[in-house]
Amino acid sequence: MIRRLPFLFLASLIWLAGGLCGMATAQEPANNAAPIQVSDMPSDKAIRQRLESVLAAIDEVDDVNVAVEQGVVTLSGQVSTARSGRELMAIAGRVEGVIHVQSRLTEETDVAARVRPATRKFQEMGAAAVQMLPVILVALLVIGVFWMLGRWAGSRGGWLRRIGLSELASNLGKRIVRLVITGVGVLIALEILDATALVGAMLGVAGVAGIAVGFAFRNIVENYLAGVLLSARNPFDVGDVIEVGAFTGTVVRLTSRDTVLMTRDGNHLRIPNSLIMTSAMTNFTRNPLRRLEFNVGVSVDLDLQQARSLGVDTLRSLPGILADPGPQVLVAELGDSTVQLRFLAWINQHDSDFLKARSEAIRQIKAAYDRAGIEMPEPIYRIHLRNPAPLELPVDGPRRQDAARAEGSTVSPTHAADVAADTTIERQIAADLQSSNEENLLARS
Repeated sequence: MIRRLPFLFLASLIWLAGGLCGMATAQEPANNAAPIQVSDMPSDKAIRQRLESVLAAIDEVDDVNVAVEQGVVTLSGQVSTARSGRELMAIAGRVEGVIHVQSRLTEETDVAARVRPATRKFQEMGAAAVQMLPVILVALLVIGVFWMLGRWAGSRGGWLRRIGLSELASNLGKRIVRLVITGVGVLIALEILDATALVGAMLGVAGVAGIAVGFAFRNIVENYLAGVLLSARNPFDVGDVIEVGAFTGTVVRLTSRDTVLMTRDGNHLRIPNSLIMTSAMTNFTRNPLRRLEFNVGVSVDLDLQQARSLGVDTLRSLPGILADPGPQVLVAELGDSTVQLRFLAWINQHDSDFLKARSEAIRQIKAAYDRAGIEMPEPIYRIHLRNPAPLELPVDGPRRQDAARAEGSTVSPTHAADVAADTTIERQIAADLQSSNEENLLARS
């Protein structure tokens, strides 16, 4: 027990010190807190009169009653919307002497009461419009004058053609001029109406709308701009034979959206202008000279120089084949059983048809080689049979085959061949251009 006395004494001292500190801490806020002012405060009657006078100045709160007790304001009655009720409570809370605001407001359910504020606003707007009517008429007159000026300037677009722009580019330029002049008139009218702040909002809306329209009509805009570039660059004319990717045909017309071709079988083919701008295109008509070529296989045992000379002489004697540049016969490839000779010749597409001239050249080379005894061997295949049956052939079988070959090769090189230019597609295009009212941005070649 004696040993525990020092410990108990120390614990008592610690407990006493903690209690004294707690009392000091509890008394500190009470000593430092600001006193509550209870004198010279507005009376409840003064607060109610002030609120009633404020509410009387507001048109939409005729049915609101105010009650004040000990600085607590109670609002009762009907309001048009919940937003109006919240605004009234905010106003009451800002009055001097108000401690708390209670709301017993209800929303109007009568249709006429709900429509009355909007009707009043429209009446005010109508009265303001009547007062602003002379200024509005002046603004409309300015817009009308600038619109007519824009139409006049847009119709005088001949100078655009004189500087080298195409028809489609000129039309686009005239539209831009008309829109710019009309836009200037609209800006002046907004300045007269003192509504220049609306310009920024209009520009923002126009920017957002432009982005949305650009995404929605991206393909249409691309094809239109590609049509402008094609009409300005003029890479082809009506009647030109062109090849775009896997499509080949004769140009019928160029529109603002696509290019119309007529295929060899007489069908209309529409290719988007953007595809033509981004694809490799071959124009077979711009240069009237065109080279035809084909391969012929001859025996490896022949004199190749003799076969080449005979081929060149045969091509020179054909109608439609040009002497300058002259035809050529080249050794293209050495195969297992044949030597491939490549025949090259030039024609004028204005006078000769490419397909007819190539067909006649192949026919005449075949006939000339047959007469000269130049063998054009067929591919040789070796077939192994396990139990081959005896094959009986007539004794005169090979002779009959040689006779048939010799008989079929008697073709006169002087036969009058038709290699004239084929105008079937051209006549169909001319008829289509006369019967169709579709726009055409190309001049007839």
